[in-house]
Amino acid sequence: MASMFAEDGPMDDELVERFLEDGFVKIEGAFPPRVAEDCARLLWRETGYDPEDPGTWKEPVVWVSGMAQGPFAAAVNTPVLHEAFDLLVGEGRWAPRYSLGSFPLRFPHEVEPDDAGWHIEGSYQPEGANRPYANLRSKDRALLMLFLFSEITEADAPTRIRVGSHLDVPPLLEPYGETGVSGLEIAAHLVTASAHRPVAYATGRPGDVYLCHPFLVHAAQPHHGTRPRFLAQPPLYPATPYELERPDGDYSAVEFAIRRGLAREG
Repeated sequence: MASMFAEDGPMDDELVERFLEDGFVKIEGAFPPRVAEDCARLLWRETGYDPEDPGTWKEPVVWVSGMAQGPFAAAVNTPVLHEAFDLLVGEGRWAPRYSLGSFPLRFPHEVEPDDAGWHIEGSYQPEGANRPYANLRSKDRALLMLFLFSEITEADAPTRIRVGSHLDVPPLLEPYGETGVSGLEIAAHLVTASAHRPVAYATGRPGDVYLCHPFLVHAAQPHHGTRPRFLAQPPLYPATPYELERPDGDYSAVEFAIRRGLAREG
């Protein structure tokens, strides 16, 4: 893998090595807490719930789609995140974002939502398919990202992560070629292949961001705490498709990890 490490600043080879080993890195204070507060205020407005009245929190999960107001654009466009994108995906290989989407807002609730299974994110739908697919080159997804807009402790339904599971997934996807496969179809295999991995929790403070390999096996969990959990899980889109056979060997960290999962790298 060609060198892509920053010479100074918070991003260095340790961050990349941690990403290769674990399948994710946590960037603390990736965007300002004030921006996170502004985003949370806009998300509350979308729910129609009263932040001060838990009696109005009717559903265990409220999904909010795309949000393009200024605070969301500010959250995803900080220098520290752009530097991390360059390190993990490669300079010029990721597409800028000016919005965030896919917000699973979780509320303390006695009802347990049926969405807590281990999975990887699909990123495209082939013609005729009715579910998102993934393939070995992670078509249309450069990274999975978790943006924290509220304080999230282990009591606040943090996303569960199987550490290192991104290395278990490439051999499962390889037989499906460019067409790929739906996450639902291979879900049982994902669970089995990554069962030996330790579990981490995506906890943190408003403004923290987790940058995850697209093949990281993760899961939601029911919320039995007291504070709502506000989080976004948008993709970072690629500017160019990932390649697993580069003549110049200039692999990004994501590509290198896929090759490692296929035993093409040490």
